[in-house]
Amino acid sequence: MIGSIIVAQALGAALATAPPTVLPGRPVTANDSNTTTYTVGGIRVIHRRTNLSTVVTNVYLLGGVRSAPAGKQGLENFLLQISERGTTRYPREALRKSLARTGAEMVIEPRKDWTMIGARTTPAELDSTWAILIDRVMRPRLDSADIEFTRAQMIAAVRQRDDSPDAMLDYTADSVAYAGSAYAASAVGTEQSLAAISRADLQRFVREQVVASRILLVVVGNVDRPTVERLVRSSLATLPAGGYTWAMPDTLATPVADVLVARRPLPTNYIQGYFRGPPANSPDAPALRVASAVLSGRMFGEIRSRRNLTYAVSANFSDRALTSIGLYVTTTLPDSVVGLMATEIRTLQLFEIQTELLRPIIQQFITEYFLDNETSTAQADFLARALLYRGDVTAGDRFVSDLRAVTGADVRRVAQRYLQSPRWAYIGDPGKVSRARLLRFQSP
Repeated sequence: MIGSIIVAQALGAALATAPPTVLPGRPVTANDSNTTTYTVGGIRVIHRRTNLSTVVTNVYLLGGVRSAPAGKQGLENFLLQISERGTTRYPREALRKSLARTGAEMVIEPRKDWTMIGARTTPAELDSTWAILIDRVMRPRLDSADIEFTRAQMIAAVRQRDDSPDAMLDYTADSVAYAGSAYAASAVGTEQSLAAISRADLQRFVREQVVASRILLVVVGNVDRPTVERLVRSSLATLPAGGYTWAMPDTLATPVADVLVARRPLPTNYIQGYFRGPPANSPDAPALRVASAVLSGRMFGEIRSRRNLTYAVSANFSDRALTSIGLYVTTTLPDSVVGLMATEIRTLQLFEIQTELLRPIIQQFITEYFLDNETSTAQADFLARALLYRGDVTAGDRFVSDLRAVTGADVRRVAQRYLQSPRWAYIGDPGKVSRARLLRFQSP
């Protein structure tokens, strides 16, 4: 990102543009014959054939926090974490030894829209690694002792959020931003929700929710289609079909602006606020991405570079099914900084940027998009987003053309439409910030 900062500073005189937000994965074009989608026994598969020496297999349990049982948020992540301690075919020590022998890595990523468990391995060890991965999904052991051990670990991790201002800020701001909707729930759970999850809940979830209709499989690597089909047919394709249907979440109404303050004796103050954006498949989404990059740069130039009021300030585009822009800053003078942030937003809303001045920002965005996200892991995640958010895996090609089509008028329009009624989290000294100033972010 050093190169991006240099570019941001070089363009500062015109727009003070900041390091652009980067998306996962390189684009898929309509002519990309190495990427195919197909169904095996009811399991949707996205398959990208590469000549790399690794294979990434990601199993996505779709739905995320929207599918969490009431009061049991974090259940999917809990279940998959427990499976690390053993499955019906692989007791704990056998599982660990098998992974060590293959050199494979397994990851779990709970998100708002899905929970993903994946494996990274080599083509030679794919069969062995796949067997462990799928057993963790389909046949977790769920011994009572393992459940309680994992529960204690996860609750301890949740409690540690309060030890890190940034972690606490991120969790609090996200909850406040989507209060009243499913998105307000935590994908990793809370102390209360994790404590409430019983062994019967976990068993019921495996029985009723680990079904073919909730699963998306993405495979990226040096593996052919017959091999993928063989692996799926003998495992995931044997699951019951279920009745789940993936759908984009309903657009949320613009909330009333709000502030949640947590008093903490800290040397600096942490502020994060969210503006709700459109669904990821909205025509406004590309312009809002560009607007976030422009706003981030303007704030970087004015608040950090020119006035030296912070070491960290940004406007970040959140790439979920329901998008958002998050403003972040840490500073000893929050009231002054919040006022400057409001000024930059009003400037973006009131004045139209010349479209030709946007071109270097957009081109830099696209360049980093290609260069920084070419790993198999990033490509797998991008392909899942392309299919689920945009409708097909060729969305990457449209993504680039959509960005290049953004005009100065588009940036002003989305700034006026979406950069209003923020919901804030503030951690630090409440006496150093005005609640009224935090709420004074309205479109003209």
